[in-house]
Amino acid sequence: MKKTVEAKGPCIRPMPSAIVSCRDKDGRNNALVVGFASNVSKKPAMVMVGIVPTRYSYPMIKESGEFVINLPAEGFEEEYHYLGFHSGRDEDKFEVMNIAWEDGEKVNAPLLSACPVTIECKVVETLKPGTHELFIATVEAIHCEEEYLDENGNIQWDQIPLI
Repeated sequence: MKKTVEAKGPCIRPMPSAIVSCRDKDGRNNALVVGFASNVSKKPAMVMVGIVPTRYSYPMIKESGEFVINLPAEGFEEEYHYLGFHSGRDEDKFEVMNIAWEDGEKVNAPLLSACPVTIECKVVETLKPGTHELFIATVEAIHCEEEYLDENGNIQWDQIPLI
């Protein structure tokens, strides 16, 4: 017999282990862990991330209209948890955790060097259906470590030990 439970929160599992990085108008970098990240369109390639408006990164993305989705692999758990439980309002998380980064090629936001896949994004629309504002963005560039690409340049997702 099926049981019905009260809808209390996210019900689709697994949720992605995604880190969104961004930069403010003064050049300060930040990154936060997000639970809501998804593909939304194939042509054009578009994604979505959901961010609570009280988060430090929210006004950065709202103002710049740019961000990077970083997909971390095993071995980056400590940094992942730190980014998820500390605020950039209080400290420079990149400096505290000694997180290596490089500038995006298409957007003005940092790519986390240790992440095997990084996705550069430009916001085209936002929606606020509830607690999170959804930033819907075009995919401007995808970077993947070569060891995870097949001979045709396709990402071999099953080969990447994502956390």
